[in-house]
Amino acid sequence: MELSKCKIGIRPTIDGRWGGIREGLEEQTMGMAKAAKALIEANLTYSDGTPVQVVIADSTIGGGREAALCADKFSREHVCGTLSVTPCWCYGSETMDLDPTTVKAVWGFNGTERPGAVYLAAVMAAHAQKGLPAFSIYGHDVQDAQDSSIPADVQEKILRFARCAVAVGEMRNKAYVNIGAIAMGIMGSCCDPDFFQKYLGIRAEWVDMSEIIRRVNLEIYDHEEYERAYAWVKANCPEGFDKNAKPYSAEEKERQWQFVTKMTMIIRDIMLGNDKLNEIGRHEEAIGRNAIAGGFQGQRMWTDYMPNGDFAEAITNSSFNWNGKKEPLILATENDTLNGVAMLFEKLLNHRASIFADVRTYWSPEAVERVVGRKPEGRAANGFIHLINSGAAALDATGCAQDENGQGVMKTWWEMTEADIDACLKATDWCPADLGYFRGGGFSSHFRTHAEMPVTMVRMNLVQGVGPVMQIAEGWTVVLDEEMHKILDQRTDPTWPTTWFVPRLDETNPAFKDVYSVMANWGANHGTFTYGHIGKDLITLASMLRIPVSMHNLKDGELFRPHSWAAFGTKDLESADYRACAVYGPLYK
Repeated sequence: MELSKCKIGIRPTIDGRWGGIREGLEEQTMGMAKAAKALIEANLTYSDGTPVQVVIADSTIGGGREAALCADKFSREHVCGTLSVTPCWCYGSETMDLDPTTVKAVWGFNGTERPGAVYLAAVMAAHAQKGLPAFSIYGHDVQDAQDSSIPADVQEKILRFARCAVAVGEMRNKAYVNIGAIAMGIMGSCCDPDFFQKYLGIRAEWVDMSEIIRRVNLEIYDHEEYERAYAWVKANCPEGFDKNAKPYSAEEKERQWQFVTKMTMIIRDIMLGNDKLNEIGRHEEAIGRNAIAGGFQGQRMWTDYMPNGDFAEAITNSSFNWNGKKEPLILATENDTLNGVAMLFEKLLNHRASIFADVRTYWSPEAVERVVGRKPEGRAANGFIHLINSGAAALDATGCAQDENGQGVMKTWWEMTEADIDACLKATDWCPADLGYFRGGGFSSHFRTHAEMPVTMVRMNLVQGVGPVMQIAEGWTVVLDEEMHKILDQRTDPTWPTTWFVPRLDETNPAFKDVYSVMANWGANHGTFTYGHIGKDLITLASMLRIPVSMHNLKDGELFRPHSWAAFGTKDLESADYRACAVYGPLYK
């Protein structure tokens, strides 16, 4: 049985005075609700590519009785976020959404005939006084009473609110599956179940890595799919450079390829389940764990003995596999749970693959000139950051998918074509693992990012005394010329995937005054990036979850947070964000 999808609920609130006032406002008020519903359904999708579902209260809401009937309906419909809309004055505390688990916004029509703006201000005060943060949506320009259009600035805020509220809803009651535990003392891979439960509504679960071996040895997987998958792997995943002085034999490498193919299927089955396993009498395994994300520990115990997780991680996180295009499934390298959360946020907001990477090296123009003999140019002229990890990056990061203008992009998974998939595969080879790091062998995805693309790099951190904090850096991937790329890339590991990244700089922002400052202020050894400049959405989502943003390169005017955040200060918005999140606490108590 499929779980019900979370929905956006529209609450048409109205002046409750019958006998001359309410009757004349019914059509306009319900019209606003229907227009908002149509806007959301036409523009937003769930992560599976289907349109976001929107429900409207059965009647306009003029008082507490109708508010309760709406709340009852919305609880049955799995509403995760409510948008109250009105063109007029309403009784604020009697008509507002009082459910502490829903994310809230109010759109007050900017018109002179009725005091919609007065209601909006009054109900924002009520939300603040009751400790229920809500987003205020109010058009910049006055509209005529008969104007049923939604202005562009109002559309943008409605869609940002709904997009982020759906992300909150899609996480609720899902699981993060730790396959293994802590990798090499990395604190990000020390899963904090309270953080997942209280801030995200996600259940933390653990599965020992030996479960993969058990399922391989007992053949608990879809045999038909394995044969098809292995044929695809042999046809599309060529081996690359083997850096090892004493490499494994061809026969042993063949066994490793067979193992990592099965391993990829098994990790997916652990997370999501697989009805096909019922056919071999494995009902428990067929159920899965309702995962929305997970991580694989790997190092050291596993990789000292078994093939590494690079292939499984790369293919699981990519927007395609042997079955064609597919929704990326977040699987964090080294089970860095906090980086896995950042990856999940990215995917839920833009429906594209997220790329796990070490934030490995800052290259200044002077250092590049010393090593290469000349300085970088173009976007890379002020220096850049080397994003690279042990071959677990999604293949979408090759930048070989193309838009209608022939530009390299990362597409939503459902937009991927056979030509896109083929191009990403052809740009990737699979280097035998460095046996100094991975004694059990395996294969690392090896590619370089071939296109200059807008991207957003993100990191989640946990800080004692503060809790979770998010870092955001919008910027671009850059393409170095062949000689410069080769010289710099060879200084790290030539068998791993490389992306050169340049953040957008801002001389007035201490963390973004230069590229070095971004590297120096980054909170951990890992980060994740995805296509597009989505910092505005990430900041809105973080405020819904009560997670402060400690570092970002957006302008103050681009920020959209609950109205009550202004009560915590309007001059230093970063500090106000911290204070608001501390007072309100996590979304799930």
